[in-house]
Amino acid sequence: MAWLILAGAIIAEIVATTALKLSDGFAHKGWSVLVVAGYVAAFVLLAQALKLQMEVGTAYAVWAGAGTALIAAIGVLFLGETISFAKIAGIALIIGGVVVLNLAASPH
Repeated sequence: MAWLILAGAIIAEIVATTALKLSDGFAHKGWSVLVVAGYVAAFVLLAQALKLQMEVGTAYAVWAGAGTALIAAIGVLFLGETISFAKIAGIALIIGGVVVLNLAASPH
């Protein structure tokens, strides 16, 4: 259950971050409200996942890694941002780091 709640936190954070870009520096009220609501939801859900005994390092690594990779993809696919080999390599390293942290946290 903690993993599903964490997934919800990641989705809320991605929605909020995308809305942050679309808010144009909080100039657009609707997008700005979505930014605040999304980040509040993300932190509430992250707190609930941690309450269910998920390790904070693992939860944050998955949240940050997945969020970074998905926001980069949204930027390229929907917001007209550029992609380069360096960006792809950076995202791959982030994902690799998350995998290593999860393997290190798993009991052997």
